Amino acid sequence: QMMRTFRKPLILMTPKSLLRHKRCVSFLSDLETGTSFHRVFRDQAECVPGATTIELAPDDQIRRVILCTGKVYFDLMEAREKHNEPHVQMLRLEQLYPFPEGPLGQELERFPNAEIVWVQEEPRNQGAWYFVRQRIEYLMEKLGRRVRPRYIGRPEYASTAAGLMSQHNAELQYIMDEAMHFDLKIRTEDDQ
Repeated sequence: QMMRTFRKPLILMTPKSLLRHKRCVSFLSDLETGTSFHRVFRDQAECVPGATTIELAPDDQIRRVILCTGKVYFDLMEAREKHNEPHVQMLRLEQLYPFPEGPLGQELERFPNAEIVWVQEEPRNQGAWYFVRQRIEYLMEKLGRRVRPRYIGRPEYASTAAGLMSQHNAELQYIMDEAMHFDLKIRTEDDQ
C-alpha cells in the first residue's frame, strides 16, 4: 500500500484472536522483495510444510471446496483434522472487493468434481454470503460448470452475536461439523 505512487483507502478487519493464533503465521520469505499480496490463499495443507496433519487427496478426488474469509479458516483447519477428511480443500479469500475472479477461477478449475460451499461464522444476513454468492455462481458458469455454491453458517439474526457463549460454541460446532460432513451430490442451477 505504501509503495504505490498513489494513495487509496485500505480497510483491514481482523479479530484479536488471530494475533497469537498458532496457525496464523507468515514467514519472512512472504515479505521479501518480489512477493505480493494474494487475494486468494491456497490451502495451508498444500503450501505450508507441517501446517496440518492431513495430506490432501489429488485435485480430481477433492469432493468439496470450502470458500471462506477470515478467522473461520483456522477453525475449519482444526475441524478437518478432527474429522480426518482429506477430500476437503479450503480456499481463503483475502479480498472481497473487487472480487478476485481471476485468482479464484484458477484455483476452482483444479477441482472439477467438487461441491462448492461458502462457510462463514457471521449470521447469514450479516456476513459476506449475499455479496459473494452471485459472483461465485457467475464464475462457475464462466468455468463451464452450472454448480451453485451452498451456504454453511449461522441462520439470520437481528443481532451480530448469539449473546450466550454456550449458544455461540454450539453453533460454531454445528458449522464445523456441517462443513466436514457431505454427500457426493453436487447441486446445480436446476436444484432449487
